[in-house]
Amino acid sequence: MDLDEVAGRLYALPPSEFTAARDARARAAKDAGDIRLARDIGRLRRPTVSAWAVNRLSREHPEELAELLGLGERLRAAWEAQDAAALAELTRERGAVTGRLSRLLRESAGLSAAAASEADQTLDAAVVDADAADQVRRGRLVRPLSYSGFAPAPVPREGAQGRRRTAPADRAASPDRTAPSGRAAPSGRAAPSGRAAEDEARRREQEAAEARRREEIAARKARERQEAEEAHREWAAALEEAQRERDERAEKVATLERELAGARDRLAESDQRLEVARREERHARARLSR
Repeated sequence: MDLDEVAGRLYALPPSEFTAARDARARAAKDAGDIRLARDIGRLRRPTVSAWAVNRLSREHPEELAELLGLGERLRAAWEAQDAAALAELTRERGAVTGRLSRLLRESAGLSAAAASEADQTLDAAVVDADAADQVRRGRLVRPLSYSGFAPAPVPREGAQGRRRTAPADRAASPDRTAPSGRAAPSGRAAPSGRAAEDEARRREQEAAEARRREEIAARKARERQEAEEAHREWAAALEEAQRERDERAEKVATLERELAGARDRLAESDQRLEVARREERHARARLSR
């Protein structure tokens, strides 16, 4: 048994079962004499619900996830190549694929709205970031992932900028010049068409990024509300427990006070009997001495 094998099994479990299973594995490794492995297992952190849902997706729907991650590779390649036409087509395909995976997540894991939003953000991050894609592919996420900033748009490179500064006459004199999309421009009108497609792709990507930003804000507010509700439930339960404990102890105090009052009354009666007994004893002793 090694750490990789243990982690693979643990992160397939629901979060509610993770900690007990991890501790049991750590104890087993310690009992076997592998102190280092036991320590490493003990350091594994329990995943959030949204992270677990994505981990589960990588195990139960690997083909669907591979389709999304493969699309992400092609999309990043299109950004790198400044292929506006491919970028526009892949952006449309991305929406369809992520929609299918989002439905799979919700149907298989029964996520709350906040957790589902975090899972969607994780899938978005896996599309635009290669490191995030690797983490999602491994299926051992501890917390959801996110991608900060706008998704990259096809920005002209140094050479492409130099070509765009070329005079129209030069472009007309060079029919084999490559357009920004990577296809040969048959006439001087191809370059404006390429720029229009590039602008349209950039606009769509910015709109998608803005939509993701709004979703992130909504998800953050939902998380904050959920955390506030959980905190309120915890403190309400603590208040109820404290009130119950206080009432029980107050009742005990009242009972003890009643018992003490009765004991004081009985003590007063005993004092009276003792005083009578002392007085009568003195009288009897006095008569005896006559």
